[in-house]
This record gives sequence, C-alpha cells and structure tokens, in this order.
Amino acid sequence: MTTATYRSWQRLPHNSLGSALFSLGMCLRVPYFATVLPRVTALQPGRCEVRAPKWWGVHNHIGTFHAIAACNLAEAAMGMLAEATVPATHRWIPKAMNVRYLAKATTGLTAVAELPGPLDLAAVTEGTDVLVPVAIRDKAGIEVVHADITIWVTPA
Repeated sequence: MTTATYRSWQRLPHNSLGSALFSLGMCLRVPYFATVLPRVTALQPGRCEVRAPKWWGVHNHIGTFHAIAACNLAEAAMGMLAEATVPATHRWIPKAMNVRYLAKATTGLTAVAELPGPLDLAAVTEGTDVLVPVAIRDKAGIEVVHADITIWVTPA
C-alpha cells in the first residue's frame, strides 16, 4: 500500500524543482524543519535522504553545524521515511532519540534514514517500537552525526 506522502513524491518531477516543491510542502506541514533549509533528495518506503546547507542560521559558537540543527535534520529524514513507509492503517510518533556526535560538521550535511529491512506491521495490534537509524555525513562523506530514532507505531 502506497502512502499519501510517497504518492506526492512520486507525482512530482524527479529533478531539483520536484525536490524543492516537496521539501517546501514538508516545511509547511512541519515548520520547525525549515530552520535547517532541508531538501528531500530521495524518498521511498524504508529510505529517505535529506540535505541541508551550512548557513549562518545553523552555526554554533565555533562556526560549525550546530548539534541540535543536525538532530533536526535527522528527525526530518526519519519523519519523511516514516510518512512514506507507515501505511494509513497505522500511525507513528517519535519516542526516543539517541545521538552520537562523531566529528565537527564544517560543511552542509546529508542525512540518510534507512530501515535495515522491510517494515511488517500486519501483526501489530497494540503498538511496537521501530528503530530508524540515521547517518548524517558531510560533503566528504564522513559520518559526523549518527542518530538512532525510535518511533512508536500503533494501529490508527
């Protein structure tokens, strides 16, 4: 079953205009995400990639990408993954986030949220934890932040 979010992504052109329109819609729905100027660049059930530029609005006191701005980027990637993956028969909400700051983030960042396998919710009757790992890399491909976000999934 294809979710409404994933259908929206599929309907848009597969180019920078489609990515920009989808990302704008995401930020209108969840305005806090806009603080990192996110751009969804890939989306499918079980995987989402979101980029964010390094601009003064995400700087910390030493001029690098702020740790909590990186968390915001991780949550945007996880949220779009969940929206593209969890069917309308279920609902989800973030429950926990474990974050490791691995290196200074001196460039724009790319967050990739990816489930390790298919999400089978057919047997979920009361609720279940789903762990969504998010790797955040700088422009050189170095993982600078890693977030493990737990979402609570229940029948709708």
